[in-house]
Amino acid sequence: MVFATSSTHQKNKIFIVLELDGHEEESISPFTKDGSIDCYGKPAVKARTGGWRSASLLLGIHTNLDIHVVVGLKDIRTDKFNRKLTSLSIGSTAAGSRSLRTRLNQMNQLLVALAFTGVEVNLVLFAKLVLRQSNAESANTFSRWMGTTYFFSLIGAFISDSYLGRYLTCIIFQVVFNIGLVLLSLSTHFLLLKPQGCGKIGFLCEPHTPLQVAILYISIYLIALGNGAADPALATFGNDQFDEEEPKEEKSKNIFYSYFYVALNLGSLVAETVLAYIETTGNWVLGFWICSGCGIFSFLIFMTGTLRYRHMKPTRNPISRFAQVFASSVKKIKFQVPENGEGLYDDKEGDDPNVKRMQHTNGLRFLDRAAIISTMEKNKLLEKGENPDPWKLCTVTQVEEVKCILRLLPVWLCTIFSSVVFIQMLSLFVEQGSTMNRSFYKFQIPPASMTAFDIISTSAFIMLFDILIVPLYVKIVKRDPKLPSELQRIGIGLSFTILALIVAGLVERKRLEFASTDGKETSSLSIFWQIPQYVLVGVAEAFVYVAQMNFFTSQAPDGLKSLGMGLSMSSSALGSYVADSILTVVMKITSTHGRPGWVSPNLNEGHLDRFFFLSASLTAINLIFYIVCARRYKEIELEKKEEEEEEEKKEEVGRLLA
Repeated sequence: MVFATSSTHQKNKIFIVLELDGHEEESISPFTKDGSIDCYGKPAVKARTGGWRSASLLLGIHTNLDIHVVVGLKDIRTDKFNRKLTSLSIGSTAAGSRSLRTRLNQMNQLLVALAFTGVEVNLVLFAKLVLRQSNAESANTFSRWMGTTYFFSLIGAFISDSYLGRYLTCIIFQVVFNIGLVLLSLSTHFLLLKPQGCGKIGFLCEPHTPLQVAILYISIYLIALGNGAADPALATFGNDQFDEEEPKEEKSKNIFYSYFYVALNLGSLVAETVLAYIETTGNWVLGFWICSGCGIFSFLIFMTGTLRYRHMKPTRNPISRFAQVFASSVKKIKFQVPENGEGLYDDKEGDDPNVKRMQHTNGLRFLDRAAIISTMEKNKLLEKGENPDPWKLCTVTQVEEVKCILRLLPVWLCTIFSSVVFIQMLSLFVEQGSTMNRSFYKFQIPPASMTAFDIISTSAFIMLFDILIVPLYVKIVKRDPKLPSELQRIGIGLSFTILALIVAGLVERKRLEFASTDGKETSSLSIFWQIPQYVLVGVAEAFVYVAQMNFFTSQAPDGLKSLGMGLSMSSSALGSYVADSILTVVMKITSTHGRPGWVSPNLNEGHLDRFFFLSASLTAINLIFYIVCARRYKEIELEKKEEEEEEEKKEEVGRLLA
C-alpha cells in the first residue's frame, strides 16, 4: 500500500520515490543506466538518443514489418529460455518498445558494404585482366589485401576503446576509406585502362610501370585501412545505442548483430550483381565511381545522426593494463597463490563505475599473483591511504580481464578456417566460374555475381532462424528449451564449410570433364553448377559470423568490447593469410619438373579439385581442434548486482514451489 509520494532531484536525475511499507522503490530514470553519454558529454536521455532510430542509420535497414512470433528469450545470465508469446520490439522509439517498423533507407553500413564489396568482389579479376597477373598471383593479391583489411580491424578496435572513442574512430577512418575509393577511381581512369576498352574477359591491358602499380596499391590499401579500422567501431557503436540494463532494449541489443550482418549482406548483394556486371564488362571506372559515391553518401548519412547517438567513454589502454598484470605477476613470482582468490586486492571504490567488476576465477592462477597484497602495500593502503603502484599491484577485475582475453585466443585461432573458405569463395570460386559456360539465354553472367547466392542464402537463413526455426524449436521442445550456444553454432558452421569445399571439388572434376581441348581456358559446363557450393558457404556464414560477433563481444570485458569485435574480424585476417600461405606452398610443391601446378594459369591444365579437397581436409582437422577448445572454454563471470541476485532467489523459490 502506498503511504506517501515525493519527487527528488539528484545529479541531473529525476526520481519518483514511493514509500511502500517502509521500503523505497525508484521508478525508471529518464537516463540510460549503462553509463552512456550524449554528444555533449552529458548522461544520455533514453527518449532522445539511441534505440533503433540511431542504430538504423548505422545499419542501413529500418524495417516496416510487424512480427509476432513465439520465441525463446535468452537470459544472458542464466542461459535459460522462457517460453512466451513476444513481439520482437525493435521499433523506432528510443526504448525499442514498439513493433519492428522499418523503412528501407540507404544508410551507413549498407552503403559502406556496397562500396567496399564493389571493389572486393572483382579485385581478383581486376588483378588478372588489368594487372596481367596469373590465377595464383591474383588469388594471392586478393588474399593479402583482405587479410590486411581485417588486420586493421584490430588497430581500429584498439584506438576506439583506448583513445578516440567509437564515434571519432568511425569518422576518421570513413574519411580514409573515401580517399582510397576516389584515388582508385582516378588511377584506374588515367593510368591503368590502356588501351581503351581493355579489362574485359579475354582482353588484357598493357603492362604498367612500377609507379602506376604503386599508386593502385596505395589506393586499395587505403580502402583496406578505412574499412577495416572503422568496421569494429561501427558495429560496436551501433550496439551501444541500446541500454542492456533496460529489458526492452536488451532484446534489441541481442539481435542487433544479426541485422548488422543482414545490412552488410544487402549492400554486398547489390555490389555482387549490379556492380559486378558493370565491372566485368570492362566499365571499371564507372563501377569504382559508383563505389566512391556510395562511400561519400554513407559518411554524410552517418553524420546526420550525431545529435542522437549514444557514446561510451574510452577506457584505459588495454595494452598497458595487460602489461601491468604480467609485470606484477613476475615481480611476485615467489608469493604463494591463495586458494579461491581469498585476500586478493579488489578496489571497489576506485573501479570505473561504467565497467562491471569481474568475479575471480580459478583458471590461469599464476596471474593471480598480480593482485596479492604485500605487507608494504598493505601498510600504504591502510595507514597512509596511498594509491597502489599499478605496475606492482592490480585489481581482481584487471587480472580477470587478461584471463578473459587469453581464454578467447584458442577459440579465435580455430575460427580462421571459416575465413579461408570465404577467401577461396571470393577468389578461386570466381576464377573457376570465369572458365565455365556463363550464358543465360543471351545474357552473360559475371562470374563474381554467383556470390549473390551466398548472400541470399546467408540473409535468408538468418531471417528464418529468428522467425521460424527458433519458434519451431521452442514449440517442439516444450520443457526448458535450450538453443545452440554461440560456440555450438560456430562448430556447425565449420562443418558446412567442409561440405562446401567438397562440393566445389566435385564441381571442378565435372568442369574438367567438359573442358575444351583446344588449349583455351574454357568449359561447356554451366556456371549454375556452382550454386550448391555458394549456398553451403552462405549457410556456414550465417552460423559462424553472427555467432562469432555475438560471442567475442559478449565474452570480452566491458572496456574491451571493440577489441572483442576486432578479434572476430581479425580471425578473417589470419584466415586470409593462411589461404595465401596454403596456395603458395601448394603451388611450390605441385609446379615442379615442368608441371603447371594445381592452380595453373590455365585451370584446364591444373587440378583445382585436389586443392579444394586438401582445404576440406585441413578444415576438418581444424574442426576437431575447435571442438576441444570450445568444450574447455570457461565463460566470463561478472559480479552480480543486488537486484539480480534477489531476482534469481525469487526464481529459485518459484521453481521449488512448482
